[in-house]
Amino acid sequence: MGKTILITGAATGFGRGVALGLAARGHNVIAGCQIWPQVWELRNAARADGVEMRVIKLDVLNEIDRANALGMEIDVLFNNAGIMESGPLVEIPMSVFRSVFETNVFAALEMAQGFARAMVKRGSGRIVWTSSVAGLVNVPFDGAYAASKHAVEGICSAMHEELKPYGVEVVTVNPGAFRTGFNDTGMESMDQWWNQGERVVAHWPVRALDRQHDPAEMIEAIVEVIEVDKPPYRTVRPASAEDMVRREQAEVWNVQV
Repeated sequence: MGKTILITGAATGFGRGVALGLAARGHNVIAGCQIWPQVWELRNAARADGVEMRVIKLDVLNEIDRANALGMEIDVLFNNAGIMESGPLVEIPMSVFRSVFETNVFAALEMAQGFARAMVKRGSGRIVWTSSVAGLVNVPFDGAYAASKHAVEGICSAMHEELKPYGVEVVTVNPGAFRTGFNDTGMESMDQWWNQGERVVAHWPVRALDRQHDPAEMIEAIVEVIEVDKPPYRTVRPASAEDMVRREQAEVWNVQV
Protein backbone atom coordinates (compact mmCIF):
# COMPACT_ATOMS: atom_id res chain seq x y z
CA MET A 1 0.00 0.00 0.00
CA GLY A 2 1.36 3.43 -0.93
CA LYS A 3 2.31 6.13 1.53
CA THR A 4 0.79 9.59 1.81
CA ILE A 5 3.63 12.05 1.26
CA LEU A 6 3.59 15.84 1.43
CA ILE A 7 6.37 17.55 -0.52
CA THR A 8 7.20 21.23 -0.11
CA GLY A 9 8.96 23.05 -2.93
CA ALA A 10 7.57 20.60 -5.48
CA ALA A 11 7.36 22.97 -8.45
CA THR A 12 10.97 22.53 -9.56
CA GLY A 13 14.17 20.60 -9.01
CA PHE A 14 14.34 17.66 -6.62
CA GLY A 15 10.86 18.30 -5.24
CA ARG A 16 9.28 18.06 -8.67
CA GLY A 17 11.25 14.97 -9.68
CA VAL A 18 10.51 13.18 -6.41
CA ALA A 19 6.81 14.11 -6.53
CA LEU A 20 6.33 12.77 -10.06
CA GLY A 21 8.48 9.73 -9.33
CA LEU A 22 6.61 8.74 -6.17
CA ALA A 23 3.22 9.35 -7.80
CA ALA A 24 4.22 7.10 -10.70
CA ARG A 25 5.07 4.40 -8.14
CA GLY A 26 1.56 4.50 -6.69
CA HIS A 27 2.01 6.72 -3.65
CA ASN A 28 -0.51 9.35 -2.59
CA VAL A 29 1.51 12.49 -3.26
CA ILE A 30 0.54 15.98 -2.13
CA ALA A 31 2.82 18.37 -4.01
CA GLY A 32 3.15 21.87 -2.60
CA CYS A 33 3.99 24.78 -4.91
CA GLN A 34 4.80 28.33 -3.86
CA ILE A 35 2.50 30.22 -6.29
CA TRP A 36 -0.69 29.44 -8.19
CA PRO A 37 0.85 29.41 -11.71
CA GLN A 38 3.19 26.63 -10.51
CA VAL A 39 0.19 24.68 -9.21
CA TRP A 40 -1.49 24.84 -12.61
CA GLU A 41 1.71 23.93 -14.46
CA LEU A 42 2.54 20.94 -12.25
CA ARG A 43 -1.00 19.61 -12.48
CA ASN A 44 -0.71 19.68 -16.26
CA ALA A 45 2.72 18.02 -16.13
CA ALA A 46 1.39 15.20 -13.95
CA ARG A 47 -1.56 14.72 -16.30
CA ALA A 48 0.80 14.60 -19.28
CA ASP A 49 2.88 11.95 -17.49
CA GLY A 50 -0.25 9.93 -16.78
CA VAL A 51 0.12 10.06 -12.99
CA GLU A 52 -2.39 11.02 -10.30
CA MET A 53 -1.11 13.61 -7.87
CA ARG A 54 -2.69 16.26 -5.69
CA VAL A 55 -1.07 19.65 -6.24
CA ILE A 56 -1.71 22.45 -3.74
CA LYS A 57 -0.53 26.00 -3.18
CA LEU A 58 1.94 25.86 -0.31
CA ASP A 59 4.14 28.87 0.25
CA VAL A 60 5.89 27.81 3.44
CA LEU A 61 6.16 31.47 4.49
CA ASN A 62 2.39 31.90 4.25
CA GLU A 63 0.53 31.22 7.50
CA ILE A 64 -2.71 30.36 5.70
CA ASP A 65 -0.96 27.91 3.35
CA ARG A 66 0.86 26.24 6.25
CA ALA A 67 -2.36 25.85 8.25
CA ASN A 68 -4.10 24.30 5.25
CA ALA A 69 -1.28 21.77 4.81
CA LEU A 70 -0.95 20.98 8.51
CA GLY A 71 -4.59 19.92 8.59
CA MET A 72 -3.74 16.92 6.42
CA GLU A 73 -2.83 13.46 7.71
CA ILE A 74 0.38 12.18 6.11
CA ASP A 75 2.92 9.41 6.56
CA VAL A 76 5.94 11.35 5.31
CA LEU A 77 6.87 15.03 5.16
CA PHE A 78 9.52 15.82 2.58
CA ASN A 79 10.69 19.20 3.91
CA ASN A 80 12.26 20.36 0.67
CA ALA A 81 11.37 24.03 0.00
CA GLY A 82 14.43 26.25 0.07
CA ILE A 83 16.20 29.26 -1.39
CA MET A 84 19.84 30.13 -2.01
CA GLU A 85 21.43 33.57 -1.78
CA SER A 86 25.11 34.09 -2.48
CA GLY A 87 27.71 36.74 -1.73
CA PRO A 88 30.51 37.42 0.77
CA LEU A 89 29.23 37.57 4.33
CA VAL A 90 30.86 40.95 4.92
CA GLU A 91 28.75 42.41 2.13
CA ILE A 92 25.46 40.50 1.98
CA PRO A 93 22.48 42.65 3.06
CA MET A 94 21.01 41.47 6.34
CA SER A 95 17.52 41.41 4.81
CA VAL A 96 18.79 38.91 2.26
CA PHE A 97 20.53 36.82 4.91
CA ARG A 98 17.36 36.76 7.03
CA SER A 99 15.24 35.71 4.06
CA VAL A 100 17.34 32.57 3.67
CA PHE A 101 16.78 31.59 7.29
CA GLU A 102 13.07 32.43 7.14
CA THR A 103 12.54 29.86 4.38
CA ASN A 104 15.24 27.26 4.95
CA VAL A 105 15.14 27.15 8.74
CA PHE A 106 12.17 28.82 10.46
CA ALA A 107 9.38 27.92 8.02
CA ALA A 108 10.80 24.42 7.58
CA LEU A 109 10.89 23.95 11.35
CA GLU A 110 7.28 25.13 11.67
CA MET A 111 6.23 22.53 9.09
CA ALA A 112 8.21 19.84 10.89
CA GLN A 113 6.84 20.80 14.30
CA GLY A 114 3.24 20.71 13.14
CA PHE A 115 3.45 17.31 11.52
CA ALA A 116 5.71 15.86 14.21
CA ARG A 117 3.09 16.51 16.87
CA ALA A 118 0.53 14.52 14.92
CA MET A 119 3.07 11.78 14.21
CA VAL A 120 4.01 11.49 17.88
CA LYS A 121 0.36 11.04 18.84
CA ARG A 122 0.01 8.37 16.16
CA GLY A 123 3.30 6.69 17.01
CA SER A 124 4.68 6.70 13.48
CA GLY A 125 5.87 8.95 10.68
CA ARG A 126 8.94 10.18 8.85
CA ILE A 127 10.31 13.67 8.23
CA VAL A 128 12.86 13.93 5.43
CA TRP A 129 14.76 17.23 5.30
CA THR A 130 16.61 18.52 2.28
CA SER A 131 19.88 19.65 3.80
CA SER A 132 22.96 20.03 1.61
CA VAL A 133 26.61 19.20 1.30
CA ALA A 134 26.91 22.93 2.09
CA GLY A 135 25.62 22.13 5.58
CA LEU A 136 28.61 19.91 6.25
CA VAL A 137 31.61 21.76 4.81
CA ASN A 138 33.24 25.15 4.26
CA VAL A 139 31.45 27.14 1.50
CA PRO A 140 32.90 30.63 0.88
CA PHE A 141 30.62 33.07 -0.97
CA ASP A 142 27.60 30.91 -0.17
CA GLY A 143 27.82 31.54 3.55
CA ALA A 144 24.18 32.51 4.04
CA TYR A 145 22.91 29.34 2.39
CA ALA A 146 25.56 27.18 4.08
CA ALA A 147 24.74 28.67 7.48
CA SER A 148 21.06 27.86 6.99
CA LYS A 149 21.91 24.26 6.11
CA HIS A 150 24.29 23.97 9.07
CA ALA A 151 21.30 25.06 11.15
CA VAL A 152 19.17 22.38 9.48
CA GLU A 153 21.82 19.80 10.41
CA GLY A 154 21.66 20.90 14.04
CA ILE A 155 17.87 20.79 14.08
CA CYS A 156 17.72 17.38 12.45
CA SER A 157 20.30 15.77 14.71
CA ALA A 158 18.34 16.94 17.76
CA MET A 159 14.91 15.99 16.37
CA HIS A 160 16.23 12.58 15.33
CA GLU A 161 17.07 11.73 18.94
CA GLU A 162 14.07 13.50 20.49
CA LEU A 163 11.45 11.79 18.31
CA LYS A 164 13.00 8.32 18.06
CA PRO A 165 11.31 7.08 21.27
CA TYR A 166 7.91 7.94 19.74
CA GLY A 167 8.38 6.01 16.52
CA VAL A 168 8.96 9.14 14.40
CA GLU A 169 11.96 9.07 12.07
CA VAL A 170 13.97 12.17 11.08
CA VAL A 171 16.53 11.89 8.28
CA THR A 172 18.42 14.18 5.92
CA VAL A 173 19.27 14.12 2.24
CA ASN A 174 22.36 16.12 1.30
CA PRO A 175 22.74 16.98 -2.38
CA GLY A 176 25.99 18.19 -3.84
CA ALA A 177 26.00 20.25 -7.03
CA PHE A 178 23.26 19.01 -9.37
CA ARG A 179 21.95 20.51 -12.59
CA THR A 180 18.51 21.67 -11.41
CA GLY A 181 19.07 25.41 -11.94
CA PHE A 182 19.03 26.01 -8.18
CA ASN A 183 22.78 26.62 -7.94
CA ASP A 184 22.85 28.78 -11.07
CA THR A 185 20.14 31.17 -9.88
CA GLY A 186 21.49 31.07 -6.34
CA MET A 187 24.89 32.27 -7.51
CA GLU A 188 23.29 34.88 -9.77
CA SER A 189 21.20 36.27 -6.91
CA MET A 190 24.00 38.50 -5.61
CA ASP A 191 23.94 40.44 -8.89
CA GLN A 192 20.69 42.04 -7.67
CA TRP A 193 22.42 44.00 -4.92
CA TRP A 194 26.16 43.94 -5.63
CA ASN A 195 26.33 47.34 -7.38
CA GLN A 196 24.08 49.09 -4.89
CA GLY A 197 26.91 50.41 -2.74
CA GLU A 198 30.65 50.46 -2.14
CA ARG A 199 32.22 47.04 -1.65
CA VAL A 200 35.28 46.32 0.53
CA VAL A 201 35.36 42.60 -0.28
CA ALA A 202 35.31 43.03 -4.02
CA HIS A 203 36.83 39.87 -5.47
CA TRP A 204 34.28 37.82 -7.36
CA PRO A 205 33.55 34.19 -6.47
CA VAL A 206 34.45 31.44 -8.90
CA ARG A 207 31.15 30.22 -10.35
CA ALA A 208 32.08 26.64 -11.17
CA LEU A 209 28.69 25.67 -12.55
CA ASP A 210 29.94 23.54 -15.44
CA ARG A 211 30.67 20.54 -13.22
CA GLN A 212 27.17 19.80 -11.94
CA HIS A 213 25.67 16.32 -11.89
CA ASP A 214 22.54 14.77 -13.40
CA PRO A 215 19.73 15.35 -10.84
CA ALA A 216 18.25 11.93 -11.64
CA GLU A 217 20.82 10.38 -9.28
CA MET A 218 19.68 12.50 -6.33
CA ILE A 219 15.99 12.09 -7.14
CA GLU A 220 16.37 8.31 -7.18
CA ALA A 221 18.17 8.40 -3.82
CA ILE A 222 15.46 10.57 -2.23
CA VAL A 223 12.69 8.32 -3.52
CA GLU A 224 14.47 5.37 -1.91
CA VAL A 225 14.88 7.24 1.40
CA ILE A 226 11.13 7.92 1.44
CA GLU A 227 10.11 4.40 0.44
CA VAL A 228 12.39 2.03 2.36
CA ASP A 229 11.63 0.75 5.86
CA LYS A 230 14.93 1.74 7.47
CA PRO A 231 16.69 4.57 5.62
CA PRO A 232 20.10 5.87 6.68
CA TYR A 233 20.09 9.02 8.77
CA ARG A 234 22.12 10.90 6.14
CA THR A 235 22.21 10.38 2.37
CA VAL A 236 24.86 12.30 0.41
CA ARG A 237 25.08 12.24 -3.38
CA PRO A 238 27.11 12.03 -5.53
CA ALA A 239 29.67 9.66 -4.01
CA SER A 240 32.46 12.12 -4.81
CA ALA A 241 30.71 14.71 -2.62
CA GLU A 242 30.53 12.27 0.29
CA ASP A 243 34.26 11.60 -0.06
CA MET A 244 34.95 15.33 -0.07
CA VAL A 245 32.81 15.89 3.05
CA ARG A 246 34.54 13.14 4.99
CA ARG A 247 37.96 14.43 3.95
CA GLU A 248 37.23 18.07 4.78
CA GLN A 249 35.65 17.27 8.13
CA ALA A 250 38.79 15.36 9.09
CA GLU A 251 41.15 18.05 7.79
CA VAL A 252 39.42 20.91 9.64
CA TRP A 253 40.97 19.74 12.91
CA ASN A 254 44.39 20.69 11.56
CA VAL A 255 43.49 24.08 10.05
CA GLN A 256 45.47 27.02 11.40
CA VAL A 257 44.84 30.75 11.02
